[in-house]
Amino acid sequence: MSVSALAQTLKGSEIIKIGGEINELKKQGEKIANLTIGDFDPAIFPVPNGLKHTIIDAYHANHTNYPPADGVSSLREQVSVFLEERYHLNYAPKEILIAGGSRPLIYATYLALVDPGDKVVYPAPSWNNNHYCHLAGAEGIAVPTKPENLFMPTADELRPHLAGATMLALCSPLNPTGTMFGKHALAEICDLVLEENKKRKAGEKPLYLLYDQIYSMLTFNNTEHVDPVSLRPELKEYVVYIDGISKCFAATGVRVGWGFGPEAIMGKMKSILGHVGAWSPKAEQIATAQFLKDTVAVNTYLHAFKIQIQKSLDTLYQGIKQLKSEGFSVDAIEPMGAIYLTVQLEYAGKTTPDGTVLKTSADINFYLIKEAKIGLVPFSAFGNGTDVNWFRASVGACSLADIEEMLPRLKSALQKLR
Repeated sequence: MSVSALAQTLKGSEIIKIGGEINELKKQGEKIANLTIGDFDPAIFPVPNGLKHTIIDAYHANHTNYPPADGVSSLREQVSVFLEERYHLNYAPKEILIAGGSRPLIYATYLALVDPGDKVVYPAPSWNNNHYCHLAGAEGIAVPTKPENLFMPTADELRPHLAGATMLALCSPLNPTGTMFGKHALAEICDLVLEENKKRKAGEKPLYLLYDQIYSMLTFNNTEHVDPVSLRPELKEYVVYIDGISKCFAATGVRVGWGFGPEAIMGKMKSILGHVGAWSPKAEQIATAQFLKDTVAVNTYLHAFKIQIQKSLDTLYQGIKQLKSEGFSVDAIEPMGAIYLTVQLEYAGKTTPDGTVLKTSADINFYLIKEAKIGLVPFSAFGNGTDVNWFRASVGACSLADIEEMLPRLKSALQKLR
């Protein structure tokens, strides 16, 4: 069967492949510590009760018809208030767009700003920018980052690639690393964007900044989330933000996200999403607007939720550091935000008990799935090469007990390698 060139050249998700392997083992009765998926097990991390009951009430009130294409007015108004209260960002409801989670908003940003052949710069590792570039026909420029910089891109690393680029895509806290920008590092990058735009001629497309802050309320150890427009207000006309409730309220399946930025860009994104019907369900929008008004409920949930997430991340982090102290070729970066731990497993070239040589990060990962009953995601799924032996570990679908029980299995599996 003939299909489009786009369909023929789409790359499959490495995370889905790993998930398939894990699901097969589960069917065989195996208990797997699934650290692969950037999602939450609702039995471990339920959504806020107030949000859940308000959604139910909205369905009872028959809010089941189409929502407005840009989102119900009550939610856009409340998001405007929420942004002012939480981040001191001043965006009017007309500058806010609601959609079915953050993915449609990211894709709409690409389609609204990037023409086929345009250059998009993003760090490696980062989530899905390589795939969005392919879908938009863009020339993706993946800029490798370094563990000594917490895998966050620096101004010096980005500078050589920004001339002529249409968009710079950034995320903080970063998926897959759980690390974050500091004020100085992000301010230097913001200045690069401003400098680049000053060089461009009248009528020339500017350099836009896509800033994904979907994990911004999940920060730990007194780390502070920073954003471009707060640091450099003159950037406001060039920045599109991505945010929503999916991660901060463990509400990935509720599908309420919001983008905000220049009104003209939001209007074009609204038209794009309207054609594909990527709206958030109306009842969920109405419920989210009501929940966000309850500051006490929001803060109470976030406080308990963050403690639970951080305990899991810290347990995993300390477990990896303990293995390192015992001489294993492993390491980890202390978690700063999101639901991820960055783990290094330098076992390429080692031989398994059955004589197989582990050549790539994927080989290491599939060995651990089978031998240790642990599933991770190698950075090759996030734009790096298969020779980069760093991995994402997500704690959203595992209990604290699962993490504690899997650490001895990891040690045993690594001990068997020669």
